Amino acid sequence: MSTIGESSRKVRTQATAAGVYEWFLGGRYSQEADANAAIASQRTFPLLSRTMRYNRQFLQRVVRHLVGEGVRQFLDLGSGYPSSGNVHEVAQELAPGARVVYVDYEPDTVEVSRSILAANPDATCVLGDVRSPGEVLANPEVRELLDFDEPIGLLMIAVLHFLPDTDAITRLVRRYSDALAPGSYLAISHGLVASGRVREIQSEATKVYNHTVSENGYTRSLAEIEQLFGGMAMVPPGVVLATDWHPDDPDHHHDDEDEASAILAGGVGRVERRLTKGSGAS
Repeated sequence: MSTIGESSRKVRTQATAAGVYEWFLGGRYSQEADANAAIASQRTFPLLSRTMRYNRQFLQRVVRHLVGEGVRQFLDLGSGYPSSGNVHEVAQELAPGARVVYVDYEPDTVEVSRSILAANPDATCVLGDVRSPGEVLANPEVRELLDFDEPIGLLMIAVLHFLPDTDAITRLVRRYSDALAPGSYLAISHGLVASGRVREIQSEATKVYNHTVSENGYTRSLAEIEQLFGGMAMVPPGVVLATDWHPDDPDHHHDDEDEASAILAGGVGRVERRLTKGSGAS
């Protein structure tokens, strides 16, 4: 597997969400600024690393579920580094030839990602901003690898909570989902407003994170996260705590004392009909 040489990477002085997440997952591609920001946030909320792992596990369960539903192509928006058990690794293990396009707006993340994926003909990473659906959907590399006349798994995993306006995000998500063929799916995980003592700790940790990372995070209620799906048909059990969505353990029961699970929700919706024909790049 080809990887970019560390000496050729530009050293960042500010942490990024992708780099902090990579550090929490134990990956090798984070930088010193990311580690410093992650450690500062972890000191405020010691369970944050577990929440990050819960998010990655949710992603993996979603991908396995969608492959089981026949999905063979994925568009991962705000993807971060394609390491530590990411989409292509899970999907292609279950369905060799499954196609994955990662999209990130941070140049270092994209450069490293393209190096990681250089030997994989069915996966790539492109530079793009989730806030610009027309540009993302019209990107030639996206169009080359993904067939928008066939079902696609659209993944918005831990990315929408970096955008402040719920109504605007709902419209943004609709721009993407309208371009998808029937039988496609949308998966979202999102920071959840906690309650009680966890809420106080969460608030402090968010302040520390936003002070040290280039992207600011915003938490939402379950109802607000449900709104992001725009009335889409939801895969049961709907939007729930991420740990409770299709758990691997058939005997899983939610642990009310697991504070790390209380701040992350997730859900998956199914596209029943296409509203925008063709490229969806309007």
